Amino acid sequence: MDKLKMHTPNLADENYQKLAALFPDAVTETIDPATGETVRAIDKDVLMQEISARVVEGREERYQFTWPDKKKAMLAANAPIAATLRPVREESVGKDGTPGGWDSQNLYIEGDNLDVLKLLQETYLGKVKLIYIDPPYNTGNDFVYEDDFTENTNEYLARSGQFDEQGNRLEQNMSSKGRFHTDWLNMIYMRLRLCKALLRDDGVIFVSIDENEVNNLRKVMDELFGEDSFAGEIIWKNSSKNDQAYISVQHEYILCYVKSKANNPGNWTEMKEGTDEIFAAFEGFRKQYGDDWQAIHKAALEWYKQFPESNPIYSSKHYSWMDERGVYFPDNISGPHFGQYRYDVLHPITGKPCKEPASGWRFAESTMKERIRQGLIHFGPDETTVPNNKTYLANTLTQSLTSIKYKDGRVASKQLTALMGGNYFTNPKDVGLLTTLFTAIGLEANDIILDFFSGSASTAEAVIGISLAKMIPLHFIMVQIQEDLDKSLSKAVGSAKQVLADAISLCDKLERPHYLTEIGKERIRRAGRKIKDDAGLTADKLDIGFRVLCLDSSNMQDVYYNPESVTRDLLGATVDNIKIDRTAEDLLFQVMLDLGVDLSSSIEERMIDGKIVFVVRPEGVEKEYLVACFDQGVTSETVTAIAKMQPYYAVFRDSGMASDSVATNFDQIFRTYSPQTERKVL
Repeated sequence: MDKLKMHTPNLADENYQKLAALFPDAVTETIDPATGETVRAIDKDVLMQEISARVVEGREERYQFTWPDKKKAMLAANAPIAATLRPVREESVGKDGTPGGWDSQNLYIEGDNLDVLKLLQETYLGKVKLIYIDPPYNTGNDFVYEDDFTENTNEYLARSGQFDEQGNRLEQNMSSKGRFHTDWLNMIYMRLRLCKALLRDDGVIFVSIDENEVNNLRKVMDELFGEDSFAGEIIWKNSSKNDQAYISVQHEYILCYVKSKANNPGNWTEMKEGTDEIFAAFEGFRKQYGDDWQAIHKAALEWYKQFPESNPIYSSKHYSWMDERGVYFPDNISGPHFGQYRYDVLHPITGKPCKEPASGWRFAESTMKERIRQGLIHFGPDETTVPNNKTYLANTLTQSLTSIKYKDGRVASKQLTALMGGNYFTNPKDVGLLTTLFTAIGLEANDIILDFFSGSASTAEAVIGISLAKMIPLHFIMVQIQEDLDKSLSKAVGSAKQVLADAISLCDKLERPHYLTEIGKERIRRAGRKIKDDAGLTADKLDIGFRVLCLDSSNMQDVYYNPESVTRDLLGATVDNIKIDRTAEDLLFQVMLDLGVDLSSSIEERMIDGKIVFVVRPEGVEKEYLVACFDQGVTSETVTAIAKMQPYYAVFRDSGMASDSVATNFDQIFRTYSPQTERKVL
């Protein structure tokens, strides 16, 4: 049996191994001058010869983007952690909206997203289709995750009051600080570095930002994703403020990168706004007037008049005709060159030659006759009107995803206020805008969408809505630190103070702790119910739930990771290598993280010979994939029953066997019934 490591991978070690595999002759050893110990190393001279490129070092000039502590940020991003995600069933919601349900494939994770991203590396490596984040904009008033490389958590807490129960650290990044841009860059660099590995080869990432850091963010993403992976920049006009000196900034930015343009050709289109309303209106006209197309046309023209010219529906006013095929407008049928095609076109009612365009017909006579036969030519009431080509709305529903979006930023706030029954979150992201972006890239069944700055959880609402509209299962992973609303309130200014006070009141009504995560979870609960209720029976299989997981320290005692440091006194005091406040389900999720098993997998509990046995099946896997038993006193009967399931993984506690004989016979039992099963202990 192999022992599970129960901590995140050391990404620096993995990178070293990849380099060593590519260039084994470049691997060497040297003496660390600080410790005098022999350490691994890469021979740069050999590496230069292998790649036929020059290695720039020291103070030699080169093109680069850097800032203080960038190297430390890189090391911190690669460093392993001994942490875990603990399930919180009572906060979870089932697929159908049942409180406490545990069958949803969506995840809501509470905790510092840096540690969470590290924990997700094994399980979701190369599996995420879309990442959207709305990180702190570094305006001088917002909070950022402080990732100080020179002090430990206790030192930080001694001088700061902004942290959660797990010691996750938040600090208001004032513009007067000497490290104003540095702190923000360190924060965003590590998280973007980690999230890139989670993207699929055809994956896409959108990042919202404003003018304060857009230039720095672009440089960071160029470095991490590559300049060639830049897909575009969307300018989102979301306000109409006129209180700023010089030039009034009325927009934000959304940067977009792809993992690989070779795997994502970027044929992205979006639905034209208002098309749903147009179709609904014409269905009503058809019921009212039957096949009287002239009456339908007249009603359509009157209907369009109710919209102002700025409305996208009004801009479609040419689509005012309808036939058996659908809504259309009579398009130009003249030829591209004067006199190209000249012939008579007879009116279907009068039988007389129709008036023809001055430049001749667009189509050859044979083509025109075929289009008339198919009903694709629009004729006027008599021959005095030039016939036209029919351009159908159904064929022009989409347009290329554009770089400019016009949205009133107040709309998202009003919609969230209506949903929640109060104003509990400032500047939420517009669900309509997110829906447009997410839909445009072509989401498919079982795609995973990740947002690790989830805030009010606009992303989750957008994903549920798209899943319903496309009638396909989509899965979200939301990550949000447990920001303490009371401490945020103490530092808030202006209108934000009242919003935070109201959010705290809502938490009290819900009997929840005063954390931002409570607002996000409640928003998903209410949005899911509303989307499902509005859709009725068509949403019977829609997943509107989520599993709640909370970041915490490892389930394992220190002795698990450092058995060589155990003293005689400690050995006498320690009865187990697992912390006493941890449950079997806690252990299961840390094992799933360690083995890279999807956290939304189906989990079944069975009783075998009086012991609790967990049976885990990821999506699409029919047989038992992971079977785990963490009870004490496991007998040969229990081991045999698990072996007969023939799982891919079988996991037990190292100290869980009922006797030495059971431990001795363990491997023999598996060799008999399931030799291919990988056996692990913790």
